[in-house]
Amino acid sequence: MVRFELNRTLSGQGHDRFSAGSAIRGDRPSAVLARRLIDTGKVASVHVYANIVTVDLAKGQDASGLAEIVGDLYQYWLPGVEPPTFDDLEPAEAPASSSGDTGGDDGLSEAAKRVPAHLLERSKAARERWAAKNG
Repeated sequence: MVRFELNRTLSGQGHDRFSAGSAIRGDRPSAVLARRLIDTGKVASVHVYANIVTVDLAKGQDASGLAEIVGDLYQYWLPGVEPPTFDDLEPAEAPASSSGDTGGDDGLSEAAKRVPAHLLERSKAARERWAAKNG
C-alpha cells in the first residue's frame, strides 16, 4: 500500500473508491487520477479522500513510477510548451449581449456590459429594496 498527500483536494470532503476491473466514469480529478494509476497495471484499487490518495498495489508490484503520475496530474506548463500571452487570452471582439436588453441603461460601464442582463436586474432590485428599507 502507498499513500500520497497532495497540495490540493481532489474529492472535496467525500470518499472516492476505484477498483481495477470496474469502469471508472467521469472526469472528476479523483477519477482521472485513479484511471491513470490503474492503467499502469500495478494498482489493484485507489481510495481518495480530500487530498490523500491511498493506492493498494497489485500482488507482486512495486510503486515505481506512480509518484510521477500523481505529480504530473495537473502540470500545465510542460517543457517546450509556450505559455499563452495576455494578448492570446483576450477575445478579438467583445461578446454580444445574449438578451440585448440592459434595462434601458445605456450608461453602463465596460465591466457592467459584460454582466448578463438578468443579473443586473436582480442587483438593481436588491439595491432598491435596501434603499427602501434603510431610507
